[in-house]
Amino acid sequence: MMNRRFIPIPIRSSYSRSTLLLTATAQLIGLVSGFVVLSSSSSSPANNHNHRLLTNSAKHNQDRTTTISSLSTLSMSTASGSSAIETKTPSWVDLMAQSAATQAGKALNHEMHLRSQGRGSASRENTLRKFDKYAEPAVTLYRDHAAWCPYCQKTMLLVEEKQIPVRIELINMRSYGDKSREYLQKVPGGLLPAIEVRGQVITESQVIMELLDQWFPQSQGYRSMMPSSGENKAKYQRLAALERDLFGHWCSVVFRPERGIAGFLGGGSEGMSAAMNGFMDCIKEVDRYLLSTKGPWFLDEQTDYPTMIDFIYVSHVERMLASLAYWKGVDLRDVKKWNLRGLAAWLEAFEKREPYLAFKSDYYTHVMDIPPQYGPGYEGGFSKDRSRFQQSILGTDGKSWHLPLSHDDPLQPLYKGPPLPLCVLQAHGIEPDNVGTYESVDPQLMATACRSMAAWKLANNGAKVAQFAARGGPQGSKNPRKTFSAPLADPYAAPDEKIQPLVDAALRVICAALMDTNSNENNQVNGLPNSSYAALLRETVGDSRDGRLGVVSSLEYLRDRVGVPRDLPLAAARYLRAYLNWGIDALS
Repeated sequence: MMNRRFIPIPIRSSYSRSTLLLTATAQLIGLVSGFVVLSSSSSSPANNHNHRLLTNSAKHNQDRTTTISSLSTLSMSTASGSSAIETKTPSWVDLMAQSAATQAGKALNHEMHLRSQGRGSASRENTLRKFDKYAEPAVTLYRDHAAWCPYCQKTMLLVEEKQIPVRIELINMRSYGDKSREYLQKVPGGLLPAIEVRGQVITESQVIMELLDQWFPQSQGYRSMMPSSGENKAKYQRLAALERDLFGHWCSVVFRPERGIAGFLGGGSEGMSAAMNGFMDCIKEVDRYLLSTKGPWFLDEQTDYPTMIDFIYVSHVERMLASLAYWKGVDLRDVKKWNLRGLAAWLEAFEKREPYLAFKSDYYTHVMDIPPQYGPGYEGGFSKDRSRFQQSILGTDGKSWHLPLSHDDPLQPLYKGPPLPLCVLQAHGIEPDNVGTYESVDPQLMATACRSMAAWKLANNGAKVAQFAARGGPQGSKNPRKTFSAPLADPYAAPDEKIQPLVDAALRVICAALMDTNSNENNQVNGLPNSSYAALLRETVGDSRDGRLGVVSSLEYLRDRVGVPRDLPLAAARYLRAYLNWGIDALS
């Protein structure tokens, strides 16, 4: 596993003040009339995509007629040299074709076509959202590449739930890459998110969200996201202030050393510290607000969908769940222990919405991306639970990232809502139950869908993924330029070119095994691949000790950098991680 030490980064300032909103409104008052039919000029694409692990770069041809045999029919005779490797393992072109013929592949390729037109489902990779509108979007939204930024997340949730037409430019966060010169000319401080309308640039997520809600009103067919009654407006203000209090308590309990009962530094003392008690008191107040409404959301004006105040809370609450489990041993979703019933119902309501899945991270990604943004987390709380949760989150428990995978994740429930894009689920005939969950779906069918999506993503980006993984080779990760504080990113690192061909070949075998859902041991789709795959993997890499060690370290490097949702939703990402571990074990 990679080094888990982090570099502190100053905590971002709180929300913008109302004066900024008034100023921005005054600047753009002449643009609001007829807003949805205004056109905006296209911007140059954001540069430096190197940090993205599994970028969809290939154009897909849905009429491909290429066919390949299943791996079980490939020759297993002894041979040596790269030419022999090529004859034994399918090429990336072959794997792309095979993946495109699967149910998931057909659905995902069609979805990519829709998204290129600004339609289709929500996705971190989208750069155009038109929904059912025909005019070119008037707004350009700048957000982060990797979907790590909580302020970008809440803004995107508003865009998706209101179905606001926007163009999207993906920009690096400082923690994982350089910002382009063009962006810094527009936004000298480099803040994210930002919007641009006819040359006018506005920053600060709360200002952006409130302006978008004004510019795309209910009278023009858009959902209203702000309360209309005086009572609910007052409640909104109280809840917004409470969210800032909750944020402050979270920072105190996670990013500062704990103090014991007597006030002395505890550095990981057992149980509830004063800071933890303060946080729990605050989140219980949040829970009481949620329990007081008719539906799962904070306000009663709209019970069918989340509104502005829900978005303001959810991006940081999501990070609180991960950080408190990892650094404190506290699972806020454990209703029996903490009795946060309103919070649990609210989270489950969000998880039933596909736009939320598109931008939701897993705990591992969060505990990697939080410290570069907020500072290092400090251990404390409940040591036994903390150790157990850490092992599960890091995949070191021998279960959460290893085959055979359990159907669900005990710490991060997968099936409270759609675990994969709806197009993939529907392609496999997977439908929700009468309350919108997928908990009763046949585990083997769900595993097939999850594996198929992971294999599709790997097959369509295989050569680039192999180059990325080879940074983990003995001569890899040499960086002649600069490094960044985020452990999941090193955009200027160089691959080990000597080991890269073997890494590429090994990943093709792993991809083929991941895609072949018909030949697992004991016919369990969540289980180990047929032993012939392990034999082929060892033969492909060869007997050289240095070669095997180089491939193993490269696969470990890749495994530790699979991000959610940057690369895949968790339900699919856990299979990619598990198959990489299977490959590591087969070679070790």
